[in-house]
Amino acid sequence: MRTITLEEHFVTADLLRAIGSFGEDAPPALKQMRGKLMDLGAGRIAAMDEAAIDLQVLSAVSMGFDDIDAATATSVARDVNDELAAAVRAHPDRFAGFAMLALKDPASAAGELQRCVDTLGFKGALVDGTTDGKFLDQPEFLPVFEAAVSLGVPIYLHPAPPPKTVQTTYFSGLPPEVGHILSIAGWGWHAETGLHTLRLIASGLFEKLPELKLIIGHMGEGIPFALERSSAALGRVVKLPESVADTFRRSVHVTTSGYFTMPPLQCALDVIGIDRLMFSIDYPFSPTTQGRAYLDAMQLGDDDMKKLTHGNAEKLLKL
Repeated sequence: MRTITLEEHFVTADLLRAIGSFGEDAPPALKQMRGKLMDLGAGRIAAMDEAAIDLQVLSAVSMGFDDIDAATATSVARDVNDELAAAVRAHPDRFAGFAMLALKDPASAAGELQRCVDTLGFKGALVDGTTDGKFLDQPEFLPVFEAAVSLGVPIYLHPAPPPKTVQTTYFSGLPPEVGHILSIAGWGWHAETGLHTLRLIASGLFEKLPELKLIIGHMGEGIPFALERSSAALGRVVKLPESVADTFRRSVHVTTSGYFTMPPLQCALDVIGIDRLMFSIDYPFSPTTQGRAYLDAMQLGDDDMKKLTHGNAEKLLKL
């Protein structure tokens, strides 16, 4: 059965230099994974083959990218996208791409998204967290979402480290390594991306752009578990034609990236249904073999398994 994964990461040397993470001062996780992240060829494909992964949709790891000025970020993003396009051309049956966008200049980012889709053949864009401390529901970012709708591609909203004020308030006062992990994969990443998604819905973005498609990972960033309560509470103050829950089910697609236990999957199936779920691994931060073992342990019918492993991704990304 064909298997496609959508939250699989890479870096380039130029990107690492731009964000100051190329040398020995790089974050430990990034330094440990640097070789796998930079491999857009034989090593990555071997890891895919080991777990019977047919296609990875690749996206750049951009922790630290938000600290770069707008002009530099725009140039770096273009170069990263060109390197990714070269890798996709070299292995078109194994790789596809999500664009990297420099959101400090939304008009330029919208233009880069159009170039990446129309010229480079990318399948959408992956964006990380807040930009200059601003959530993407702010009106200045509307051109990026409008471009995505015009091009018929989704935006993948991915976590990023919290702004410094949030880091200080929520995650300080602990041993540094504990606070750091709690601020990212241990909790903070998912809580913020869930909040970000709800903000986009509550702001009316999806009423303004009803054809917009958003992807979030990590089994829905906690939203499926809380969706009915959040929707009911917000419904008392958010005056939109449909509920938050209905908008979520209509416009948001969810991947399994980084989650490898059954209860979150069952919750997502119960709340949003199989037609909105897509398999992903979060390579190389999670090994492809872990993803394959999880997939093999699922008790899904053949039709649902086809949707999860490739059918839904093929439809959404026009693969």
